Amino acid sequence: MNSTRHPDPDSLNLPDPAEAFDLEKIAPVPIVLHRGRGATGNMQGRFEVDQREQFDDGWGVALAGDDEEQARPSLRTEVFEEHAKTILSRNASPDVPFNVSLNPYRGCEHGCIYCFARPTHSYLGLSPGLDFESRIYAKVNAAQVLQRELAHRSYRPESIAVGVVTDAYQPVERDLRITRQVLEVLHAHRHPLAVITKSSLIERDIDLLAPLAAAGRAIAAITITTLDPVLARALEPRAATPSRRLRTIRTLVEAGIPVGVSVAPLIPFVTEPDLERVLEACAEAGATAASYIVLRLPWEVAPLFRAWLQVHYPDRAERVMNRIREMRGGADYDSNFAQRMKGQGLWADLLKQRFDRAARQFGLVGRRHGALDMSGFYRPAGPTAQPPAQHDLF
Repeated sequence: MNSTRHPDPDSLNLPDPAEAFDLEKIAPVPIVLHRGRGATGNMQGRFEVDQREQFDDGWGVALAGDDEEQARPSLRTEVFEEHAKTILSRNASPDVPFNVSLNPYRGCEHGCIYCFARPTHSYLGLSPGLDFESRIYAKVNAAQVLQRELAHRSYRPESIAVGVVTDAYQPVERDLRITRQVLEVLHAHRHPLAVITKSSLIERDIDLLAPLAAAGRAIAAITITTLDPVLARALEPRAATPSRRLRTIRTLVEAGIPVGVSVAPLIPFVTEPDLERVLEACAEAGATAASYIVLRLPWEVAPLFRAWLQVHYPDRAERVMNRIREMRGGADYDSNFAQRMKGQGLWADLLKQRFDRAARQFGLVGRRHGALDMSGFYRPAGPTAQPPAQHDLF
């Protein structure tokens, strides 16, 4: 399969969802819980022609009492090879702190229910629900395509953000090692990069990241949404635990790699109460910078998240959604660049004040993504190119 660009789902020049695809009128998200999965079902994607409605004939798995977790059916992950034509994606979004990104995988096994990238599986004719987290497309030739793109005469080095749409260190990476191969290319050609992840697997690649960081060419960011392991398991079922992510921050910092923390997303009355505690814990672990994003619900993410709320927090579901709409001008989501990351209104302003105050208190200010050193990059002459000797001497 050949790849296409993997864009920010709500930065596309597409018709308004209310006109092109009525999210409220499609078949509801079926509630079928699976061990280790975030979505409660497989809602149809917005490009599907046929509508399907699930019917309970009484033969489903019953969930009851203390045996509920054991009774849930498992869902096997399928991995499909994808041969990409291009690997570097460029964006012009004014609210995103990078211009170039690289994503080795489509779909993400971490299963974060809030993931803004879920709607991208609709472009593949798949569901943004369980399909997104169980049917993974691996760009097996990513390193070779990257080498070719870096070698192009028109290429000018810009810091490459690795894994910003789907996590580059999701579980399938342990065996496939595509991200590792990409980092080997960037390391070999002294190319600046930033990596963001929820996985401790990034520690495997310290041997590549540390030398780049020592030369001012690499930074890392760890996403920590909450310190509550029970909540984290429901929100991000196959990501590392919060305590394990804090340990990863310490490990990277001890190796000389600058680490920032992304407190994302802030979900009113769910993860938002943890904001200051997360920032304090990350600062104690050695993080030097921080950022936050208010929950984003583009396209199919909105009904998926509402279904998740009804399962896990039925007592506060309406309250949560009302607060989200208050920050989104009365809608589930507003894709306006000026507001989509932080929201608007009184509550959004209060969140910003809380974050700014805590970040100052705990010293979480640091070098931004664009400050990485570009001067050391050299253009590869071929797939096995080696640096000229004078680069090592001078």
